[in-house]
Amino acid sequence: MLKWDDIVAFARNGNPTPRNKIAKTEAEWQKQLSEEAFIVTRKAGTERPFSSEMCSLFEPSLYSCVCCNTTLFDAREKFESGTGWPSFTQPVDENDVSYHADASLASVRIEAKCNNCDAHLGHVFPDGPEPSGLRYCMNAVALQKVESS
Repeated sequence: MLKWDDIVAFARNGNPTPRNKIAKTEAEWQKQLSEEAFIVTRKAGTERPFSSEMCSLFEPSLYSCVCCNTTLFDAREKFESGTGWPSFTQPVDENDVSYHADASLASVRIEAKCNNCDAHLGHVFPDGPEPSGLRYCMNAVALQKVESS
């Protein structure tokens, strides 16, 4: 189980090795994705809070990257954070998410990206429920529900 110290260490010292690195041109991503998904995943945008019904969906399912279909999160790790974005306590596999220091606001945050295609997913915070204490605050438009688990 990943904890905050693990996330910070990845952001400082390097991320896990991705399973399968996927590279496309900006034009290829733009053709594949909706405008909103392109802005969020390829330009590090943020969707409006409470703009997706995904926040309130808790039935058994898996969520994958909208860009490359890599399975990233399981609904069993999903929780209601009250933030307006889907929140998870852990990724499915440690090597499918990468972590990067983000100083775009007044304080430094940890950006979460798909480790396989570098899609911006959201951010990770140390204020989630135990036992991990993590809150993966994800943009719903960066994820797609793929199957029952």
